[in-house]
Amino acid sequence: MKPVTEAAVRASFVNCTKGETQRLAVPKDLATRPWDDLDFFGWRDPSAPERAYLIAESPTGLVGVALRVAAQTGQARRSMCSFCLTTHTADGVSLMTARKAGKEGRQGNSVGAYLCTDLACSLYLRGKKDAGRRIDESITLEQKIERTTSSLGAFLQKVAG
Repeated sequence: MKPVTEAAVRASFVNCTKGETQRLAVPKDLATRPWDDLDFFGWRDPSAPERAYLIAESPTGLVGVALRVAAQTGQARRSMCSFCLTTHTADGVSLMTARKAGKEGRQGNSVGAYLCTDLACSLYLRGKKDAGRRIDESITLEQKIERTTSSLGAFLQKVAG
């Protein structure tokens, strides 16, 4: 992924009002992120743990979505991210929902996916961050990245409508 600026991040959101995008907490360390290793940029809001954000490149430019993180319930167990297929124990995977863009979103419609709680899918794929366990696969890293970006693209398409 190419490096992004705070202004580009704020302008990318498809499921937020302009006021919401001005109030969201953009990380201050954008210049030091490992952009070459990222297929998308995701982060959690440190002041509001139920909020998360995801930015990805698309043929039409950056697409950003605001996410809500569901409260963790039940017993600790192993779960799998639906983007990168990394398995985590306990709270390493969370249900994240995004309000749909436009009229459907204003009517309260949303889509969800089980994602790595820290949104570091790209780093798990590349072995730059340890989740404890990855499925043993015979496909290449490039194929894993393609699968992840395809899943991400399908999710973003559902949000954008």
